[in-house]
Amino acid sequence: MKLDKNFWGRFSAAISLGFLWFILGAILRVKLALFSYNQILATPWEIFKVLAVGGIFDLIVIGQGLLPLLFYLALVPRRFFAAKVNKLVIMGLLWVSTALLLLLSVTEFYFWDEFQARFNFIAVDYLIYTQEVVGMIREGYPLKALFSGIGLTASVLTVVIWKKYLCWDTTLSFKRRLGVLGLALVFPVVVFFSVTGNMKNVSGNILNNELAGNGVYEFLSAFRNNELDYVRYYKTIPNEELEPRLRQLLQEPNSQYVSTNPGELTKFVTASGLERHPNIVVITVESLSADYMGAFGNQKGLTPNLDKLAQESLFFTKVYATGTRTVRGLEALTLSIPPTPGQSIVRRPDNDDLFTLGSVLNSRNYKSWFVYGGYGYFDNMNDFYAKNNYQILDRTSIPKEKIMTETVWGVADEVIFGEAVENLDKAYASGEKVFQMIMTTSNHRPYIYPDGRIDIPSPGGASGAVKYTDWAIGNFLAEAKKHPWFQDTVFVIVADHQAASAGKTEVPIKKYHIPLIVYAPGLIAPGRVDRLMSQIDVAPTLLGLLNFSYTSRFMGYDIMKLPVGQERIFISTYQNIAYAKGDNLVVLKPKKQVSFYQINYQTGEYTKQAPDADLVNEAISWYQGASSLYKEGKYGAVH
Repeated sequence: MKLDKNFWGRFSAAISLGFLWFILGAILRVKLALFSYNQILATPWEIFKVLAVGGIFDLIVIGQGLLPLLFYLALVPRRFFAAKVNKLVIMGLLWVSTALLLLLSVTEFYFWDEFQARFNFIAVDYLIYTQEVVGMIREGYPLKALFSGIGLTASVLTVVIWKKYLCWDTTLSFKRRLGVLGLALVFPVVVFFSVTGNMKNVSGNILNNELAGNGVYEFLSAFRNNELDYVRYYKTIPNEELEPRLRQLLQEPNSQYVSTNPGELTKFVTASGLERHPNIVVITVESLSADYMGAFGNQKGLTPNLDKLAQESLFFTKVYATGTRTVRGLEALTLSIPPTPGQSIVRRPDNDDLFTLGSVLNSRNYKSWFVYGGYGYFDNMNDFYAKNNYQILDRTSIPKEKIMTETVWGVADEVIFGEAVENLDKAYASGEKVFQMIMTTSNHRPYIYPDGRIDIPSPGGASGAVKYTDWAIGNFLAEAKKHPWFQDTVFVIVADHQAASAGKTEVPIKKYHIPLIVYAPGLIAPGRVDRLMSQIDVAPTLLGLLNFSYTSRFMGYDIMKLPVGQERIFISTYQNIAYAKGDNLVVLKPKKQVSFYQINYQTGEYTKQAPDADLVNEAISWYQGASSLYKEGKYGAVH
């Protein structure tokens, strides 16, 4: 590979690295094909398509991956380019880059061995569960030998490139260097508008299509789309069996399907009483585990206001969150849909104009708001709610003079509650009904809150933050009672998820238990509901309490009208999705694996059992159905 020192010499390091990257990609593709030879279509034409399309995807990734190095090489002044310091910098960059490429190749081979796929959302998930994954790798792979081999090979390759291919005596002008850089920048723009991941699908064989892809490209695509394809990775049932099963599971005593088409799951829910339209305030409390509350046996006195409120409200004691992240809780409360593999729908593309609690209320001339104490661009929250016809009020809307304390997560809860009061005042003055979905932030590290509110000084750890949030809710309701709209407002208090559930690779059911309080003096009678209930049941249950008759695509139940014995819950990590009914738990895992347990809700103990085929198929029906409805665009708002 002879390089013209007057032109290409300046970029010899990038060209050499790109060539090495391409060769390693080709070697990996051939190695993966040989590893799975008995499962792929290995005719000459099929192999040619895999290698040709795979090479194109490799070049796409290489062209974009080399941009940082190209920037550096183009902008380094000529007088400094051949200096010893710059040579050491470039040698270091080459060694690190080569080592990373080798590590990537080895990692992708192990990933293929496990999942028969290029990197996907499972790989993204592994970055989230770093501690567990590192432990697993330490136990399963010879890391010392692996890293030593990678380091040694990277050193040899770096020396070869250094001695044979690098050129330092270059006279390329700054103008021409910028020209090369400009051409390099055009490439990713063209790729962005002309290439999609589906272009790798050159065969009827799934493994051939995976081989034609590029691991880095697929990883970044999975990170963007936040989805793990249910049908590809999880146990399924045939569509002709799925549709009638799902219709049967979703049927409720007070609902009728709008069509006899087995694939149509839209229902009309009929209420028996007079429909009521009060203001609705849903307070979604950050990380409010049920076991923080005295009502569930906590003896630390962290939630005096919530404990008192539970006695004056309709109190649901066996509610379980669907996941471990805020956006998963918001998904369940807003969309009333089971958690599908991967990330929450809140963070996915094509999540606009869906069937939401807000869409039902907007059809009754409510004004729906998403009210958040932090910056709503985080986790795509503002974008999701705005695209689903909610008004947005977040940290950027709050004047500085109103903020007494704030963290990277947001302002103190009392500040956002103050904004909610102002919203209700304005709505009352204009004769409007308002629905506010409030997301708190104070119960989050670093657990900072205003001084003088509670007897635990700030920062007071998780206990202090919980007690402060409890105070802020109590203060909000005390203020609300002074306003004329209070008697015509329903307050719902629920958690997004538990405090200690994140970072688990299993699905420990006790770590999903959350409180649900519906407080509406004069509108909804106090009481205690001890039935098993999912977070996705909150929206339809609330509408049922208000006697709404409406067209529904919700997959949740109105728990107050549900026949005894039909209760079930959904819990999930990013990969594992679980379904509990009675004292049985079905866990669906990638690679189409299924685990079946008998569970004790009080102790959280699991006892492995032989799978109940009917219950396994029921679990599959819910999750496969939810994934299909979203993916096929059948969960849209009703207009």
